[in-house]
Amino acid sequence: MARRILIVDDNATNLKLAASVLENGGFTVDQAADAEQAMSRLERVVPDLILMDIALPGMSGLALTRVLKSDARLKCVPIVALTASAMKGDDSKAFEAGCDGYISKPIDTRKFTEQILAFLAAERSQ
Repeated sequence: MARRILIVDDNATNLKLAASVLENGGFTVDQAADAEQAMSRLERVVPDLILMDIALPGMSGLALTRVLKSDARLKCVPIVALTASAMKGDDSKAFEAGCDGYISKPIDTRKFTEQILAFLAAERSQ
């Protein structure tokens, strides 16, 4: 059975690229353009991993991560920050909010699937 990934990103191009790479890697991919869409998708299905853009319109990705990590049903789902905001200290802000990993955009399409598999393997080993 294919592993399910939820990608939360307001940039349609980034969302399409990440989804395409992961689908080609054998994953089932759900997409959301903002926190509201993400919450709606998460009411119906619990993914194996969430890729979270930090700079979302409305509720930020970090705020949404805090909400998801406080939900008993979702707190064990690994959340990986996926952001173009690669300033010094941004990774620590993501980890403080509850993210389990950090990937800078633009993604390296040759390594992206391997990165996701590594996060999933690390989560399974814990």
